[in-house]
Amino acid sequence: MTKEIWVLSEKESLQAELLGAARFLAEGLGGTTAALVIGAAGRSEAAFRQGADKVYRLSETAEYTLEDFLPSLVQAVQQYQPAAVLIGATWSGKALAGRLAAVLHRSVVTDVKKFAVQDGQIEATHLILGGGAVRVERTLAEPLIATLGLGLFEALPASAEATGEVVALSFVQPQSRWVLRERKPKPPASVNLAAAKKVVCPGRGVQKQEDLQMMFELAQLLGAEVGATRPLCEGLDWLPRERYIGVSGAFIKPDLYLGIGVSGQVQHTVGITESRVVAAINKDEEAPIFQQADYGIVGDLYQIVPALIRALQARR
Repeated sequence: MTKEIWVLSEKESLQAELLGAARFLAEGLGGTTAALVIGAAGRSEAAFRQGADKVYRLSETAEYTLEDFLPSLVQAVQQYQPAAVLIGATWSGKALAGRLAAVLHRSVVTDVKKFAVQDGQIEATHLILGGGAVRVERTLAEPLIATLGLGLFEALPASAEATGEVVALSFVQPQSRWVLRERKPKPPASVNLAAAKKVVCPGRGVQKQEDLQMMFELAQLLGAEVGATRPLCEGLDWLPRERYIGVSGAFIKPDLYLGIGVSGQVQHTVGITESRVVAAINKDEEAPIFQQADYGIVGDLYQIVPALIRALQARR
């Protein structure tokens, strides 16, 4: 029986990267890839373009939350017996992965950084202890259930003509479910940290939200994208969560990462370890970020950043 590697994410951009990881595993196991999709036919077509060999459609409507599909997903896994289920590490995805593992009496390999196939078994390297350590685990029972974040795996080249088999899965009504009362549009986020070649990342050293303007100005002059540490995105809500770099945010691989007022806690720095060059500006010479930096400036960001902006403007 051909082994299938399944992927599930409510975000199409993350689905593309999951399919890249799934293709790697499928080639190592001599298997195929499949995407579990929710919504109209366009989602299935997108999955094929992103590299799925097959699509399992959970529902043609979006009236349910992702967690509502747990019984349906359990039934599908028991029926088709995939070798692995890779789930996007969104808030809903993490919750679904944990509940799926509990029902199937499996564990979840969270925050996977890379995969390998050894002796016909999947080997996963992932973060533990809030990003403070790395563990390598090998599957002893299928399916492997794993969560993967944005920016860790390469999406496959898009294929406009790709198509494949679509299998409609029956919806199993959950015993209890969230009730969707209202939908509100979220302002679109034009950030793509995973593809950025240069990233400017302000941290908690920035004193006021309006001071972020000079970070964006500096980024524009450098041709960079703006990221952020978790407090700016989830504590202060100064920036959208899509800009968060770290253990539960994006993992980036730019040619240049410039941390400004970033202390360098491990929950953030695990997201920048693949950066080619790390530079940092911080007035505290003992800041942990300097231990990881290739270049560092000890000083007040409110003096250094404006000076950098003036210098870059003068070179234009």
